[in-house]
Amino acid sequence: MIKTLFDTGALDSGTGFISALLIGMAFGFVLQRAGFGSSRRLAGVFYFKDMTVIKVMFTAVITAMLGLALCQRFGWIALDSVYLLPTVYGAQLVGGLIFGVGFVMSGWCPGTAAAGLAQGKIDALIFLGGAVLGSILFNELYALVKPLSQLGASGVLFVYDSLGMTQGAFLVGFTVVGILCFALCEYVERRQVGLAPMPNPMLKAVSLCLVVLAVTLLMTASSETPATGVSSLDESRMLQAVDEAQDHMEPEALADRLMAQDRSLLLVDVRPVGEYNQGHIRGAVHIPMADLHATLLPTKNAGTIVLYSNGMTHPAQARDSLARAGFSNVFILTDGLAGFQQRCLKPVSLRREPLSAAQTAAVNQWRVFFGRAQKTKTATPAAIETLTLPSAIIGTSWLADHLETPNLVVIDLRKQSEYSTSHIPGSLALGVENLRTHVLGLGSMLSPVDLLARQVSFMGIDPEDLVVLVPGEAVRDTTLAGLALERIGHTAYAILNGGFAQWVADERPVNADMPDVTLSQYPVRAEADQFTVTAATVLEAVRLSSVVIIDARPAKYYQGIKSDEARAGHIPGAVNRPYTEDVQTIDKVTTLKSVEDLARLYARLIPAKATHVIVYCRTGHQASQTVFVLKYLLAYTHVQWYDGGWSEWASKQALPIKSPAAAKP
Repeated sequence: MIKTLFDTGALDSGTGFISALLIGMAFGFVLQRAGFGSSRRLAGVFYFKDMTVIKVMFTAVITAMLGLALCQRFGWIALDSVYLLPTVYGAQLVGGLIFGVGFVMSGWCPGTAAAGLAQGKIDALIFLGGAVLGSILFNELYALVKPLSQLGASGVLFVYDSLGMTQGAFLVGFTVVGILCFALCEYVERRQVGLAPMPNPMLKAVSLCLVVLAVTLLMTASSETPATGVSSLDESRMLQAVDEAQDHMEPEALADRLMAQDRSLLLVDVRPVGEYNQGHIRGAVHIPMADLHATLLPTKNAGTIVLYSNGMTHPAQARDSLARAGFSNVFILTDGLAGFQQRCLKPVSLRREPLSAAQTAAVNQWRVFFGRAQKTKTATPAAIETLTLPSAIIGTSWLADHLETPNLVVIDLRKQSEYSTSHIPGSLALGVENLRTHVLGLGSMLSPVDLLARQVSFMGIDPEDLVVLVPGEAVRDTTLAGLALERIGHTAYAILNGGFAQWVADERPVNADMPDVTLSQYPVRAEADQFTVTAATVLEAVRLSSVVIIDARPAKYYQGIKSDEARAGHIPGAVNRPYTEDVQTIDKVTTLKSVEDLARLYARLIPAKATHVIVYCRTGHQASQTVFVLKYLLAYTHVQWYDGGWSEWASKQALPIKSPAAAKP
């Protein structure tokens, strides 16, 4: 059987690049020789004078269709070795309309434009330039068009399945229709230019051969099952996958992927909901067996789906059913839940077989990560589709629509008295100062990672949870909480734009109920904090002109006119950008300013997106807001945070300062 680049995962390898280059050159050569290097000729299809485009399209589709079916029939290639384009009705309809308008206006498509450019056609160059600019625009506006990109997502669908036909019958029908359309194009084309229809023996012979091939494929498909469209060859491949142990995932591999927070993995518990609620593997969602097809459709052949129950019988039956429906990314958990508990969670001291030091360490990590009760997270199609936050700042509309989504945690950072009076339903209270403590002689420092991990564990937060931070009057409270989450490696968080004030102004629901929370065990990841720097790092940066140091304190503190610390002034070379200039208050609702305004103002201070930037204030609180703006709103890629800030810097007499106000007589 042929191993494709897609099947072997080599599409992005050197072999894949060379193959794509050679195929592209050959494709361009054929296009040019066929006359597709002329926009005038391509535009002729709209005047019925030159129907080459349509004729080539039908010829290519029929040839590829019959060729692939033939390769399948002889067992040369498996369908799951070929990348199958998912059906996304909304995006494909809109994209097709845009493509059609572009073709009408220019007479080019990307492939033919490349062939035209090779011949020095200026209009082809303009078209390709527009395509590049369009791609950039799409990238910049992706947050806005993302809902459209998933509109009508239905996984991989086959036309013959949708029509209730067998594959063989569809091959014959489409081939006949394609040949008739080809002949009609020939007739219209010759009639439009005033030529009499001329018989073409070669064309007739090729058409007859194609029809005979399609009928032969239909006649030889006797083992095909009309009800499901699954052939005996497909069944053989399913059995081969079972024989080669390619249909299941080992508990240890699953445990490692779950601990690594692999977002491409979906773990599904197919047991009765009562058993699921009594206890399940951390990160698993519950989907009843009867709902598997409908619920998993958006993830068909995207990522990895693992099914488990107490044993393996029911998951195996479910996997086979999904495989017959075209799912090639579904696996079962070896030995089920019982096997997972035995192989991953059983204490080392109770095992008969000796384990190596590495195995012992792995088991101990798994026991900490998985050995506890889970919050109930029953999956629905909507829940699977909304496992990511749309942006770093979200609106009240998005939060209201997804407030009941599994894995969503809302944290209210207002005063406890304000929270207790009224808050967003289900939200948790957190005082931002509780995230700071005394660290090695310095006060008001963000707590170490182990303390923060313990703190979010008491809030019931898991690594796979999505966190929405709700500010009161101070946006900087949420950004400091965001840095606390980042310190433990939790980057899936966003800020509610306008905070609780905007939520109330939009007349969203509130209550005063205290939510029930199940203790979690958030893993400690000391290596996650790569953004906090020390005074020594800042001192080194002072000597480098390539580093931009931003002082986020109010101007009078930067200038040394006012001071709450041992010395007045600022770090030499630092530029002042007060955090207050990044926010605005309208109708008692405080928000960050528009991205456009912020981008324009920070562009004056920072020369490039990749510039190394260090931000500080007095104790890190105000600076956290600037860090958030630079990283998540303006896409600066190398931003660091000096937690000790001016409080530490001013107290160490050996560190240099600059104080313009103090220098005046």
